[in-house]
Amino acid sequence: MQIRKLNTNEEPPLELLLLADPSRRLVEEYLRRGNCFVGSLDDQIIGVYVLLPTRPDTVELVNVAVEEKHQGKGIGKLLVKHAVQVSMDLGFKTIEVGTGNSGVGQLALYQKCGFRITGVDKDFFVRHYDEEIYENGIQVVDMIRLSQDLGLTTRHRRTDGSEEASPTSRV
Repeated sequence: MQIRKLNTNEEPPLELLLLADPSRRLVEEYLRRGNCFVGSLDDQIIGVYVLLPTRPDTVELVNVAVEEKHQGKGIGKLLVKHAVQVSMDLGFKTIEVGTGNSGVGQLALYQKCGFRITGVDKDFFVRHYDEEIYENGIQVVDMIRLSQDLGLTTRHRRTDGSEEASPTSRV
């Protein structure tokens, strides 16, 4: 799969973006302010993500979507790791992401990619979406916030129980 920034003359893959965020209004808003990246296989766009600068030194991964027939094949993980690398390359110090309380797969994916849970934005989806959203049979009500410090040192526990400092792994 090839991942690249969407060209300015290209239309963003709106149907794909709406898989991850059902609000066309919100998707169009962050597309105007952010940078859209697409993953292609055989010249077909099968994945997408958007990076949105939010504060000095901080960028948010606001949408990660993979075409349904390609889900479960590691493409989401490749997109998230690419987003982390691009964020580091652009000099950001922190990357953040938010996902619904019922997104068990998404929560696992982000943590496998080095994100840590930092908080809960209670009733986020009730406040910002006109219609109720359900995922995995659970109403999406709260946003789980995660972040990752880019380029910081992490501690790894050795088998003997002592700790060893090493640079954060780069994607």
